[in-house]
Amino acid sequence: MPHIYVILFILMALAAISTHLIPAGEFERITGPEGRESIDPDSYTQVDASPAGLEEFMLAIPRGLVEAGEVVFFTLIIGGMFMVLRKTGIIEIGVNKLTTAFSTKSTAVIPVLMIAFAAVCGVIGTQELSLVYVPVIIPLLIALGYDSMVAAAVALIATTAGFMTGFLNPINTGLGQQIAEVPLYSGIELRLIALVVILGVGIIYVIRYAKKVQANPESSLVYDEDREKREIYSNPDESKSRRFTPRQKAAGVFLIGFFAILIYGVIAQGWFMLEMSGLFIVMGIVVGMAAGLTAAQVCEGFNQGFREVLVGAIIVGVARSVAVVMEDGQVMDTLIYNLGAVVGQFPGTLSAMGMFMSQLLFNFLVPSGSGQALVTMPIMAPLSDMIGVTRQTAVLAFQFGDGLGNILFPTSGYFMATLVLAGVSWHKWVKFYFPLFLIWAAIAAVFLIIAQVIQWQ
Repeated sequence: MPHIYVILFILMALAAISTHLIPAGEFERITGPEGRESIDPDSYTQVDASPAGLEEFMLAIPRGLVEAGEVVFFTLIIGGMFMVLRKTGIIEIGVNKLTTAFSTKSTAVIPVLMIAFAAVCGVIGTQELSLVYVPVIIPLLIALGYDSMVAAAVALIATTAGFMTGFLNPINTGLGQQIAEVPLYSGIELRLIALVVILGVGIIYVIRYAKKVQANPESSLVYDEDREKREIYSNPDESKSRRFTPRQKAAGVFLIGFFAILIYGVIAQGWFMLEMSGLFIVMGIVVGMAAGLTAAQVCEGFNQGFREVLVGAIIVGVARSVAVVMEDGQVMDTLIYNLGAVVGQFPGTLSAMGMFMSQLLFNFLVPSGSGQALVTMPIMAPLSDMIGVTRQTAVLAFQFGDGLGNILFPTSGYFMATLVLAGVSWHKWVKFYFPLFLIWAAIAAVFLIIAQVIQWQ
């Protein structure tokens, strides 16, 4: 399998070629809900072509890194902060105690974590919290006999289930309904049923794989990659104390306090990556110093952590370069205009499915819930009136199409960064996730057909 850089470079090259083949066009931008920029669905016009030249192609990756800078630095800072925590010894002792506590019921950890992560994402809509979850749960799951794939799956599959059903999610459900002029958070009953079904299937899928790995570690998709982690977390150093020192206890109190601040900031203050990055820097310094590390040791911890996640941070920017090329070539609006036209040709009973498929395809280019809503829903909402699909169903089709692709396509920055934090390559994740992707797509199709048949409002 080619290196992920090679895959993304090929995709960027194809995007550049497409700007020479697809007619350039644009919609007029208008002010949408909450002051966000949206499009006027009736304003599409073709414009003079501006295909990507050698200079634009050469600058695409640096510009992608700049435009994705928030995610890039968030990834680096998380890596640095968690390395500092590892150097304090808190994680190793904590994992040992949790492993002892769950030794006879280790499988229960998976549904408990996944239900919690899905519930949080269903309310606040931040799939990016996977970047926070993975470094926290990897030590525990490795110690319980699982692997890094299970850790990545617990975080990514749970948050995706919560995000794409989004019963109170302001990022996709709320914004999509505002654009479609549907009462805010209406239709919550069907979305909750979809959450139970989709998350339930996801939990069963992850547990089946986890049990197989626990019974036969060599069956793990990441057996070789996890060798060092198994040595650290499955075979703790017996020479080290398994009790918290007074300074480690004090550091643990600070750590809990910082996570309380994090939860408050995300839920009540609308914090996102920038604010969380700042908090994590302070957290690493304060907790490290409280545990007894010197200033130099804290700095070296951050540096070591930066090195471990550097590839993931760069991947985020390279992935963003694909969209940079297409936006500069002014073919993005042409694609969404034509996708809308294709959906309009679907037979009545399959119209919602056509919307779902078009949203899924567009997610490859715009792996952002709010960004995709602002670009596609101004077209899909009025189109739904013309083809006999309720606007509520159109919003659900957008949610499903956006969510499923977020943890499949390599153009999704937070997803690729999460995989690097977990130590899981993209092609091995696809091998693991793709069967569940197909199952989820089938479940989504059933819900959309039901919604269309009952004319869900």
